[in-house]
Amino acid sequence: MADFDQELDATGLNCPMPILKAKKTLATMNSGEVLHVIATDPGSVQDFDSFSKQTGHELIEQGEEEGKFHFYLRCA
Repeated sequence: MADFDQELDATGLNCPMPILKAKKTLATMNSGEVLHVIATDPGSVQDFDSFSKQTGHELIEQGEEEGKFHFYLRCA
C-alpha cells in the first residue's frame, strides 16, 4: 500500500460518482500529493485507468481487497 495524503471513501457508489468525487477532491490537492480512493463498483477499475490517462493524474497503484477496489492517484 502506498502512502497517501487524503482518502476518499466511495464505497457503495456507482459510476460515475467515484470518478466525480475523486475529481472534486483532487482539485483541492497540491501537485504531487496522493489520493487514496476506495470503491466497490467493479467498473471503477476501467474508469480510474481512463481517468488517469485523460487528466494526467498518475494512477500509481491499484488493487482489490475483500471486494473493495483501492486506487492511489498522484495529483498532477
